[in-house]
Amino acid sequence: MSAHGAGFVSLVGAGPGDPELLTRKAERRLAEADVVLYDALVTPETLALAGHATRICVGKRAGRPGTSQEAINRILVRTARRGRRVVRLKCGDPFVLGRGGEEALALAAAGVQFEVVPGVSTALAAPALAGIPVTHRGIASGFVVVSGHSEQGYRPVLESIAPHSATVVVLMGIGSRAEVAALLLGRGWSPRTPAAVLLGASTPHARTWRGTLEGLGAAVLPEEDLPGTIAIGEVVALAPETASAVTDGEVRRAAGSLPEERAVAGSASAGRADTETTGPAVAAVAAVAARTR
Repeated sequence: MSAHGAGFVSLVGAGPGDPELLTRKAERRLAEADVVLYDALVTPETLALAGHATRICVGKRAGRPGTSQEAINRILVRTARRGRRVVRLKCGDPFVLGRGGEEALALAAAGVQFEVVPGVSTALAAPALAGIPVTHRGIASGFVVVSGHSEQGYRPVLESIAPHSATVVVLMGIGSRAEVAALLLGRGWSPRTPAAVLLGASTPHARTWRGTLEGLGAAVLPEEDLPGTIAIGEVVALAPETASAVTDGEVRRAAGSLPEERAVAGSASAGRADTETTGPAVAAVAAVAARTR
């Protein structure tokens, strides 16, 4: 609380979905909250941590009506001025394609005290949980994250990087995957570049499609309304074979129960990282070398 008795706003990252991936501070802020304004993709299990708070959904999904950003800013300011502890709960990290910066500026302009509680960005978590490192020595020394929501946003970024110079991660781009693929192919990326679509990362509904950049646009995905992340680059070939689908046009769940799937996705802690990735890593390095000859 401030000296004037005003409330306080916490811009909190909810991570990719699994409440166990929240930070300890995020969990504490939810338990303390009087009001929680949450995104549409925040899971019920995460919301349940805000035991006594009033919960307001302000999420926006593609093609559907939602609360405008201006209205969200007004609610944050008005509620805080009433002396309430407010959590603005955002998927992933608040400052990674989540408009958290806009909300921070609005709160600062209104003189409302606030803090940022970083979260695990889906741009990193979704590939990682599918066994895909966004960087890997000898294959990719960097990565770029773009929103697939608008071509005006992603085109300048993707046109600015040389083919195969970085891993490309696309958030909110399932509907524009054909356009993203066509852009990269037009820029000189190989049609055989490994690609993956990662759906419902960290949730029990997680699905993964793996194939090539050439096949990305025509990828047949489940009809389930799952949030998706796209990963493009040689690092996709490093994913353990048991973690996801392995062929174009096909989506599979890994064999076995959900705990086994999670153990494979986190194979470093399961003691299988070296044996499961050595073969794919060698193949990926060889593929890069072949294309640069």
